[in-house]
Amino acid sequence: MYADTITGSMRKAIDETARRRAKQMAYNQEHGITPTTIKKDIRDILASIYERDYAEIGTKVKTSLGEIRQDELKATIKQLEQKMLAAAEDLAFEQAAEYRDEIKRLKKINLAIEG
Repeated sequence: MYADTITGSMRKAIDETARRRAKQMAYNQEHGITPTTIKKDIRDILASIYERDYAEIGTKVKTSLGEIRQDELKATIKQLEQKMLAAAEDLAFEQAAEYRDEIKRLKKINLAIEG
């Protein structure tokens, strides 16, 4: 922290952090745990990012409604858009967001198919 004076709120935050650290260290010592840093290859991290962006194109496309043929893709997108709007009207925003995400994914696949 950078400050000329430590305010009451800052003191409380610092003290709470120190209390939690002491509690964690006592727990670690009691259970013989030696904290270590995570050793993860950057390629593993990047691979997971690229997998999410990759759209596999085949004769069938997996959707939340099951597998569909490529020629049914546009109709499925329209159907999901209607379900999304209905869910939003019913104030089921989480469900509407899931439909929105699926629509985006299918539109990306459709774009890749049509070129």
